[in-house]
Amino acid sequence: MQTVFSTANVHPRDGYDYWHEMLCKKIADHDCTPESEQGFRAELQSGTVADIDLALVESTPMYCAATARHVEHANTEELIVVRQIAGVAILEGDSREVILEAGDFTLLDPRRPMIGNYLRGSRALFIKVPRRQLEARVGDVRQLTARLIKSSEPEHRLASKYLAMLSIHTDELDSTTADIVRDQVLDLLAVSLAKTMDGEKPRVSSARSLALVSLRAAIEARLTDPALNPETVAAAAGVSVRYANAVLAEDDTSIMRLIWTRRLERCRRALEDPSQRHRTVSDIAYGWGFSDMTHFGRRFRAAYGFLPSEYCRRAKYT
Repeated sequence: MQTVFSTANVHPRDGYDYWHEMLCKKIADHDCTPESEQGFRAELQSGTVADIDLALVESTPMYCAATARHVEHANTEELIVVRQIAGVAILEGDSREVILEAGDFTLLDPRRPMIGNYLRGSRALFIKVPRRQLEARVGDVRQLTARLIKSSEPEHRLASKYLAMLSIHTDELDSTTADIVRDQVLDLLAVSLAKTMDGEKPRVSSARSLALVSLRAAIEARLTDPALNPETVAAAAGVSVRYANAVLAEDDTSIMRLIWTRRLERCRRALEDPSQRHRTVSDIAYGWGFSDMTHFGRRFRAAYGFLPSEYCRRAKYT
């Protein structure tokens, strides 16, 4: 993480104004009021992992509010995860309030008004994740925002620790590794969000989110099996094939299409990865569950516009 602002580097009379301008740029547009402008101190660090932007924020106590005026111009392609590193923060959004302590995290939608009260000693990591990719895993996020996710449960604890580690490895991973890390972040967030909502049954959105996460997890765990089929996936996810395909149809896919899509994505990454240049195209394809090279080549070209061998050659010189 790179330090992009510190009140230690500016004149005290300018500290707050510069700070607020940088916060709006790095996180989201909002109004902000420090508990006291005298003795105001703050530091902001930022970094990226793939298309995930991170901002580590530490300051003396302050109150922040993103009103309807602010969210009118918000980036609609992002969602914000707040992971509390130290101290306490009180956040409110969508008529829900969460009190974050160290290790806790929550999801916020920058298209919705929100309030934040950051108490003494607060240090928080703001993680901007791609909306479309997270919603592909959990569905509509309106019922998932401003929910307290505590690190006391195993699934939440794993996600929390992974989120915290992101700040250590920003801007130092190659593109292939960064993409893998990004997907793991989104998968872990999806598991935590679905589990949080599962405790509030009955909710249609919760059931769908849980099914989506379970189906995707079942597929990812078995991608290398060439015999993988809808019955196996549905059974592992604890749902019927009919229900699974109905849930996936809302995202314009099905069990088998999702299997092929994920296999192709894994193969594409392997073909781009310099550390796997020693492998043949067929070795990669067979390794990720394809059993027919003609079928693989046809599907790969339909997805990416090139035959696998052509794509491999292009990757070597880019």
